Amino acid sequence: MSEPENPPSSGVDPRLLEVLICPLTRLPLVYDRARNELISKKARLAYPIRSGIPIMLEDEARDLDELPDLSENRKGEGEV
Repeated sequence: MSEPENPPSSGVDPRLLEVLICPLTRLPLVYDRARNELISKKARLAYPIRSGIPIMLEDEARDLDELPDLSENRKGEGEV
């Protein structure tokens, strides 16, 4: 008898991660363990996982094309 798989640190069942799809593109998602997010490469969105629950809402997703660190660095550019 094999032991059940341990869920990732997020507490999300790995079997759930295998069947979840992006609500916009209907394509599979990639689990980013470091950021605890589900990535939709086609939609360029990262859906957060909070308390072990994937939040599959576009409004809650992080836009992968946004670079917040660059926008902060650019504030001082061009100012005298």
